[in-house]
Amino acid sequence: MPDQIHENPMNKPPAVILLSGGLDSSTVLAMAQEQGYACHTLAFDYGQRHRNELDACAHIASSMNAASHRIFNLDIGSFGGSALTADIEVPKDRDESAMTDIPITYVPARNLVFLSIALAYAETLNSSDLFIGVNAIDYSGYPDCRPEFIASFIQTANLATKLGVEGKNIQVHTPLLKMTKAQIIQAGTMLGVDYSKTHSCYDPSPAGGACGHCDSCILRKAGFKQANIPDPTIYA
Repeated sequence: MPDQIHENPMNKPPAVILLSGGLDSSTVLAMAQEQGYACHTLAFDYGQRHRNELDACAHIASSMNAASHRIFNLDIGSFGGSALTADIEVPKDRDESAMTDIPITYVPARNLVFLSIALAYAETLNSSDLFIGVNAIDYSGYPDCRPEFIASFIQTANLATKLGVEGKNIQVHTPLLKMTKAQIIQAGTMLGVDYSKTHSCYDPSPAGGACGHCDSCILRKAGFKQANIPDPTIYA
């Protein structure tokens, strides 16, 4: 059963929103709601080293009145190979210009796996709309955040599902794809996103404070500065 369920009195079309607890996916949730979708948020307990992002997902889904919120258990982290799932040091204080190689924080095939699970969930909701907060500008070098991957996945989704075969035209919406982090923050602020509830840090303190030095923290801090919006993040 979903962890949280809210009513959908307006009979809005359902959509599945991949929610990570970060500012990008929270902004995508607000955008999907603005477009009139009943948003079913989906988070993953995939073996990550900390649960801060899952706690953030629950707070965001509840405070933003998602139609439902689920946490899917999928221990891809048991394979290791990433600083987000294994005992590997998280890179710190990298220059933004160096964030074009594939870093050790890349989790092998994560978005491919997540989108596949989200697609299966969408079929049970009779939904042809998935939303994900991938970004091709401030993307930290992850190959599964590129538009080529999304286009390929859409083609596969329509070939591999009952909805697609029946002509439902499955879409993966990527509203942040060509936006800078500052533009994302500005858009979310206009939509009322409370970024103090979001969590982006790869290596938080035991108390949950953001490290301020990992790639994600660096991009987040720069985004708020460039957007000229106060950063509500609590740094360790």
